[in-house]
Amino acid sequence: MELKSALETANAQLAERGSRLRIEQRGRRLNLRGALPLRGDPNRSSLQRISLGLTADPAGLNQALSTAALVQLQLEQRSFDWTLWSAPTSSKAKSQSIGIQAALKSFETAFFTDPRRRRSPASSRTTWTSAYLPYLRRLAHQSGNQQLEPALLMQTLTSYDDGSRSRQQCATALAALARHLELPLPEDWRQEAGGYGLHRARFRQLPTDPQILEAAGRIPNSQWRLAFALMATYGLRNHEVFFCDCSSLAPGGDQVLRVLPTTKTGEHQSWPFHPDWVERFGLGELAENPAALPAIQTDLRRTTLQQVGRRVSEQFRRYDLPITPYDLRHAWAVRTIHVGLPDTVAARMMGHSVAIHTRTYHHWITRRDQQQAVDAALARQPA
Repeated sequence: MELKSALETANAQLAERGSRLRIEQRGRRLNLRGALPLRGDPNRSSLQRISLGLTADPAGLNQALSTAALVQLQLEQRSFDWTLWSAPTSSKAKSQSIGIQAALKSFETAFFTDPRRRRSPASSRTTWTSAYLPYLRRLAHQSGNQQLEPALLMQTLTSYDDGSRSRQQCATALAALARHLELPLPEDWRQEAGGYGLHRARFRQLPTDPQILEAAGRIPNSQWRLAFALMATYGLRNHEVFFCDCSSLAPGGDQVLRVLPTTKTGEHQSWPFHPDWVERFGLGELAENPAALPAIQTDLRRTTLQQVGRRVSEQFRRYDLPITPYDLRHAWAVRTIHVGLPDTVAARMMGHSVAIHTRTYHHWITRRDQQQAVDAALARQPA
């Protein structure tokens, strides 16, 4: 029953996009059905089916939606060719047949129709604009007359500085595109893509706690001082400051901040490190008066999370602070490492994966673990 309902939803999405193609289940397989060019006369169409070879399950249905978008593009561009769909053929050939721009459009359609992303449209728009679109544009620019193949992906990836954050993000975006097109990645992709972390790309001289307190005192505007304090105390991303439930900061509350689902990585909770900074910075005011924060546009129908975050960074520069917003976030993370908070817990509070947490804070985590091993060895020695 669940699959039937999901199938109806998928076909409704196709109808909303003006496509006359529909996904149908025949036994345990999924097909596409719709008006398609006749094999012997491409100028005429009739109701026909394309066998997708996909299993009738949620994963197969998501892929069928992406394929439907690809076929629709071919139909619109009059490049539909039955030889690409009559027998098992690599998606590489399919993507090449419609060109890079059409392949990227197909990927964009699949991105926004993913049910997981439809739950948070504003966050999805921000992710697409900041984490995917710049690298896909670089791919299109690099392509020239080349076909979309693994060599072009590697050419685009290596156009970014080795070890840079941009290269790592490019790798993520292009790998997602390759999965969509079922295009194999180069053998040394992981080696060329990896390695981003504070220890390699740009090891930060993170601010000490006294330096953070001193910088806060340099902010003349009380509203922006509170925004600074929230980031420092809870390790928030720039934009998350304006998308929090601060009710727990009231007297007697547990001081656990709830970051709202509309943010980049969805809902998560964060604890204060240091707890006494809640009182020191006067953060309790936010429990009763959310307007104590700067009045900026946060309606995600009119702005994006990226634009909100940019506004914070601009304000830091306007006050000529020696600390960036992400310095505060990284300093919070290192603080949790020093007090022995498990990495899995800290990663969850920061709203990112354990893999990213470990890679980014590798230096400090390694030092902590080594120090714990040394302390344990010394403790076993006889007095």
